Amino acid sequence: MEDTWTFDGNLYDLFGNYNYVYENTIDPSGVSEPCRAEAASPVIRYFVAFLYCLVCLLSLIGNALVVLVVAYNKRNRSVTDVYLLNLAIADLLFALTLPIWAVFRAHEWIFGTGMCKFTSVLKEVNFYSGVLLLAFISVDRYLAIVYATRHATEKRHWVKFVCVGIWVFSLLLSLPMVTYREVFHAPNSSLRVCYENIGGNETSKWRVVLRILPQTFGFLVPLAIMLFCYGVTVHRLFQMKNNQKKKAMKVILVVVLVFLFCWLPYNITLFADTLMRTGVITEDCKRRGIIDAGLSGTEILGFSHSCMNPIIYAFIGQKFRNNFLKILVERGIISKEVLIRYRKGSSFSSTSGNTSTTL
Repeated sequence: MEDTWTFDGNLYDLFGNYNYVYENTIDPSGVSEPCRAEAASPVIRYFVAFLYCLVCLLSLIGNALVVLVVAYNKRNRSVTDVYLLNLAIADLLFALTLPIWAVFRAHEWIFGTGMCKFTSVLKEVNFYSGVLLLAFISVDRYLAIVYATRHATEKRHWVKFVCVGIWVFSLLLSLPMVTYREVFHAPNSSLRVCYENIGGNETSKWRVVLRILPQTFGFLVPLAIMLFCYGVTVHRLFQMKNNQKKKAMKVILVVVLVFLFCWLPYNITLFADTLMRTGVITEDCKRRGIIDAGLSGTEILGFSHSCMNPIIYAFIGQKFRNNFLKILVERGIISKEVLIRYRKGSSFSSTSGNTSTTL
């Protein structure tokens, strides 16, 4: 049975092959005309699809290595490692959907409503779980460094419950995708898209509610927690002479900054779109087109985040490289001399404190 869609003038920001802009404008003659839909060129569509496939490959390889390293070092696993393990799992799950999004970008949605809901939920869960896990890492580092509560941060039994709570809360924030995501033919087009189908006269109001609540509790609040915790923690580290903790904090801060670099532009653009829907920002075709293009572009940047963390660990995290080499030595893939040379060359310290086997 073919999916149908009744257009009510509120569907502006489709993230598919085309940039749909529908708000009516008044020309000099006084005649009301709809904004025209602008198609992306085939070169751009296939280039974006290629980027998605490349990110998928890098993410699967990189995050699989992170899971391997953290899982292999059970005895030395810290609270931060448990959070990073969950972060890698979230990125792995999302990476599996990237080929589907690549086909959508290059062509149209051909996978049905069920897959539309499923992949949309994984996208949201990946984002919310990522920012929440980073927020809890910031709290863990804050307690360990500012208050030196090593005994508290090393109690791992409660970390499992925290991680389960993060996954459940992320899923709850993503439930609107299950309810409202549908596959339908875009207005004035034969192409099928995967997007929200709320319907009714209260469409704009519900869209605003469904955006503001998740953005507030799933992004702004965790971001405020991170800024506070890391601000105080970094200030405290400047007063200390513990180089090992400083190195671990450097990696964590880079992880947070990269997350913000990838996802903050998308959330800012989404917020601007929300302001336009509520009438706070005057809407016209030019502004609508800019925001739609911004949503599509910044979403690509957000998707690329799923492969970033393993690259950071590999280039900055000495412990990650050391523990990965230890696994290769134990499996007989490389000799012990290679590990010894690496430790000498990198001035690696075996004193782990209560930082992380990954960082």
